[in-house]
Amino acid sequence: MSFRAVESDLDPRAAVLDVTLPAGRGWTHELAPGDLFRIVDLEGNQAVDTLFFNSKNLEERYSATETIRGQKNIYLTAGTALMSSEGRPLLTIVADTCGRHDTLGGACSAESNQVRYEIGKKYMHSCRDSFLLALARYGRGMTKRDLPANINFFMNVPVTPKGELTFADGVSGAGRYVEMRAETDVLVLISNCPQLNNPCNAYNPTPVRLLVWRRG
Repeated sequence: MSFRAVESDLDPRAAVLDVTLPAGRGWTHELAPGDLFRIVDLEGNQAVDTLFFNSKNLEERYSATETIRGQKNIYLTAGTALMSSEGRPLLTIVADTCGRHDTLGGACSAESNQVRYEIGKKYMHSCRDSFLLALARYGRGMTKRDLPANINFFMNVPVTPKGELTFADGVSGAGRYVEMRAETDVLVLISNCPQLNNPCNAYNPTPVRLLVWRRG
């Protein structure tokens, strides 16, 4: 797969939802089939940990395995179908001005903070905490058991020739975005990453902008 910028013709003034999400905060929203959903990296190099679920059947959720197998590439970009655990497309990336998004790096947690960095970092805020707090507000009884491997939009996680993951400076920039079309009823779950210990967001977590357009 070659990485290329694909721009959208949607006007933000026509969006039915326009939210700025601070760094470290979680967020949920339900999309209907055909809705267009855009994540904007406002200041550049921010990592946006994201999961998708079938909102009518929460046991069906985004599958990194099915998505990677379907496109034969570990990175996401325009044209990628985000596949579910049932082998069905949940969303399709229809526009992307960053060109590359991570599927393997996972979400930071209290446990990974102390293992990767030092034991004193254990209680720093993490994406898994943000996911769980957002799910608690959503109110349908979802727990950490419902969190599969997530997407890290805008995050740069190169894979070495030995198959090891490395966390590097981002490939995004201020104002770059990724836009998706919902192919079914979708629950969006986001943690806008608060990570201060690796360069995934330039050691400076920043807000992102979230927009939704309704088609039809």
